[in-house]
Amino acid sequence: MRVDTDDFGRPCRCGREHHIEVKEIIIEEGAVKKLEEAMSDGFLKEYISPLLICDTNTLKATEECMEDIYDRCQVLTLDAEGLHADEHAVEIVENYMEEDIDLILAVGSGTIHDISRYLAYQYKIPFISVPTAASVDGFVSNVAAMTWKGLKKTVPAVAPLAVFADTDIFAHAPRRLTASGVSDLLGKYICLADWKIASLLTGEYICSEIIEMEEKALKTVCSCVKGIASGQPEDCEKLMYALILSGLAMQMVGNSRPASCAEHHLSHLWEMEVVNGPLDALHGEKVSVGTLLVLREYKRLARAIREGRCQLKACEEDSALLEKYFGSKGLLEGIQKENDPELLREINPSRLADCLEMIAEMIEELPEEEELFHLMELAGCKKSVYEIGLTDEIVPVSLRLAPYVRRRLSFLRVSRLLDVKGE
Repeated sequence: MRVDTDDFGRPCRCGREHHIEVKEIIIEEGAVKKLEEAMSDGFLKEYISPLLICDTNTLKATEECMEDIYDRCQVLTLDAEGLHADEHAVEIVENYMEEDIDLILAVGSGTIHDISRYLAYQYKIPFISVPTAASVDGFVSNVAAMTWKGLKKTVPAVAPLAVFADTDIFAHAPRRLTASGVSDLLGKYICLADWKIASLLTGEYICSEIIEMEEKALKTVCSCVKGIASGQPEDCEKLMYALILSGLAMQMVGNSRPASCAEHHLSHLWEMEVVNGPLDALHGEKVSVGTLLVLREYKRLARAIREGRCQLKACEEDSALLEKYFGSKGLLEGIQKENDPELLREINPSRLADCLEMIAEMIEELPEEEELFHLMELAGCKKSVYEIGLTDEIVPVSLRLAPYVRRRLSFLRVSRLLDVKGE
């Protein structure tokens, strides 16, 4: 299938004209042949010194079907073991890349794409996306999720010039990677609710068309979870399309608001290793666990609101907690800067009190925990802290600290202003 990106870059009923940078998206069997044609005789033939970035795993998955493309490029193969989108990986690429590089090909999944899009932005050159697994929603994003000196940051980057997603490659990716993509999509239940609640409380910009796009992506994936899990090509294409839709939503807004909030904040916190040690877990695996934890907490708060057991309280200071966990890792200054001024000051207490019933209604529209758990089980997603190497003891402090990881208002952060009685 070809995705017509012109459908997304147009005046919108939200009052903005959304801008889409990616020019062509192809999701089909043999898509890399179209890439080869574009490099030989098509719109990419003007680029004469391309750099192809892959890792040891994605090289094995693609070197045979992309042999001619590899021959055309300077190829950098990063060690997949312990690879992260951080300053160390960026330095490796910068030390290796030739001065006349005019195009980057990202052949891999999330980490390879974040490294590539960041470098493309820094060196002002375009990049091409070749996803090797339907594992994340960031393939067409124009921001990169990077780790800088231990801090998780969303930094400016560029969207790909084009995407060539070959079903013959990504439908045969390890099931764990595909399940990670389903997990990343299912996390949208939480982040969309957070966006709606933040807009309700503070007047933050929101776009109903983008909300509908993300909800369409969610509905598509939920309808074919079994086929995705068994590697059915048509259903895997639907997952890839849904992930790309989510990435286009981020492009349209100009940041990751439509695709990431409280559930991702937990994932980022665990990746920073301030409350835990190193985890052998993929991004999406941490997101699915975070999604279930946040959903459970939101449902608890919604019940308390409906039963009249939820009252407003003054915002408690968490300075001692931040010092204990972030300070011990030398990250306190960065976290304080990220959270200054305090986001909760933007919320008028009387407005919050007036909106509690509406917030409860929004949360009640979310799937029940058992329903989401079942979907994740069908897809092979991780569902408990134990499955990603954590324990239940870490949950309360994780829920408390996670909102500080990003300067983005979530209901999890708002809950610091709520006092629940009778528990």
